[in-house]
Amino acid sequence: MRLGRRDQFVAVQCGMDGGKPSTEDASLIYVVDDDRDVREGLTALLESVGSAVTFASTVDFLKYKRPDEPSCLILDVRLPGLSGLDLQAELSKAGVDIPIIFVTGYGDIPMTVRAMKAGAVDFLTKPVREQDLLDAVRRALDSDRTKRELEAKIRNLRARFETLSDREVQVMARVCAGLMNKQGAAEIGVSEITFKVHRHNVMKKLGAKSLAELVRMADSLGLARDGRIPAKQR
Repeated sequence: MRLGRRDQFVAVQCGMDGGKPSTEDASLIYVVDDDRDVREGLTALLESVGSAVTFASTVDFLKYKRPDEPSCLILDVRLPGLSGLDLQAELSKAGVDIPIIFVTGYGDIPMTVRAMKAGAVDFLTKPVREQDLLDAVRRALDSDRTKRELEAKIRNLRARFETLSDREVQVMARVCAGLMNKQGAAEIGVSEITFKVHRHNVMKKLGAKSLAELVRMADSLGLARDGRIPAKQR
């Protein structure tokens, strides 16, 4: 079923339009649209996937302090001041990685291509079918949850990596570079037995059950052959 103008979305106002999202909700769906009828239509429709927080402009959205929860952004293209596409570019420039679903009554092919190339989850044209919007929101939230889970694993791995001694880091780097124990030991100036002991300690501290798993961990950390990882990651 397609939605008419006033009930294109079925929503209860919250966020900038009044009220607060429930802290019990597993996810937040931000909506930026200058049409009050559209904003008033969203939360009830989206109750099955999260809480809607609505904004009349991109400026209001940028001022809002977003909690660190799985989320996505439903964004109109034509907005007063900063347009939806401009907001997408600004968020990308600022390193804000939030899945975006564009919903507009004025879409065209170049606009759609630009939005999708910049990473939008979907580009929907009003009037929007309820199921199409819900499907897009679920995809966006699933994507954000997956990203957050991966980031949490990386943070945990980095914390364990920080427990390694400098020598253990050197050993890990050479093991993951494919060197045999004898080769790695010679390169860092220790005995082969000592190298093996350090290798065992590395595996234990990081919780790696196999060499393949250890290599994947090194790749996730961006570990270089000399034992360094990029400064922004360490």
